[in-house]
This record gives sequence, C-alpha cells and structure tokens, in this order.
Amino acid sequence: MRTTRLLLRSGLTLAAAAAVPTWFAGPSAALSGISVSTIGTTVSVVTSACTQSNGSWGNASLLNSGQTAFAQGRQVALAGTTVSQSAAWSGVSPGTYTVVVVCSNGGTAGTQSVIVSSAPAAPTTSSTANSTGNSAAKPVPPAPARGVMGGLGGAARDYGPLTLGIGAALVGSGVIATGWYLRKRSKPYRL
Repeated sequence: MRTTRLLLRSGLTLAAAAAVPTWFAGPSAALSGISVSTIGTTVSVVTSACTQSNGSWGNASLLNSGQTAFAQGRQVALAGTTVSQSAAWSGVSPGTYTVVVVCSNGGTAGTQSVIVSSAPAAPTTSSTANSTGNSAAKPVPPAPARGVMGGLGGAARDYGPLTLGIGAALVGSGVIATGWYLRKRSKPYRL
C-alpha cells in the first residue's frame, strides 16, 4: 500500500512537472524572432528566422502608430546570409513605430516596437587647456538616444518555446527533488 501511494504521488508530481513547461511555453511563442535597434534617426532590424526562396529573404515593414497592416508601412527587402538577415530605414522622424518582418515563405519572423527619439545634436567641442597652456578642442559625445523598448531579457535573443520549456522543466524538477530530499531528511529513520 505504501509503495502504491508513493508511486501515485510520484506520478502526480511528474505530471505536474510535465505541465509546467507547456504552461511557460504558451506566452513565449508570442516572443519576437527579431532584434530591432535605433541609432539617431536610423532604425535597423536583424533576424535569423528567414530562409531564402526565389532569391528573396523576405521584407520588413516600419509601421507608425496610425498604421496597422504590413502593406501600409515603409517596406524594405531583407538582405543577408543564411546566418543573419537585416534591413534598415534612415531618416525616421521621432515617434513610436512597429517593425514587422515577413519571410519570403509568407511566415512572420517577428514584430517589435521601437521608439525613435529626436536626432542627437551634432557633437560639440569644449576647450581645455593642456600642460603648455594652449587650448585644444575635445569632442563631447552626444547624449544617447532612448533606444529599443526591451522585452524578456532585453530581447537580445529569442530562445523559443522549446528551450524555455526545457529550462522550466529543469528548474521545476530541481525544486521538486529538493522538496523530496528535505521531506525525507525531516522524518525519523524507520525500518
């Protein structure tokens, strides 16, 4: 009887541990497979999700806040290699934009929002006196732009639902094993 209860508990624990990765994997499927950055008034996107078909990797579109469809935005063809594809838009006015990448097979590689701030001022110079008393111009870098709105981990890389699910399963099994070990250690030894 004791063995049956132990097996039943273990089975329920394993079923719960198996359900955890699918629970965590659901929202991660919506994560972006693209990386968007902005420098001044230039917005660029990089992805590795597209494959070349008929000489094309796909297209990227920059949508302003009033646009909702891919075709309404400023479209640019992706260029690159099998490892990485990219596109860029220059002269983008300040505001919030959405970047959408559609591969040549018709699948969406990802969608991400980006904030473009006003163009940084031209570098200024300040005068400093050197050891001989002469003035020397020293460039002062412009203030940094606001940049990309970060996602999970800054959205530096999309690990996908499978990798996140496996990680969640490993963490969950570690927590369960620790609880089991501590529970066994707290009971007195019986024969």
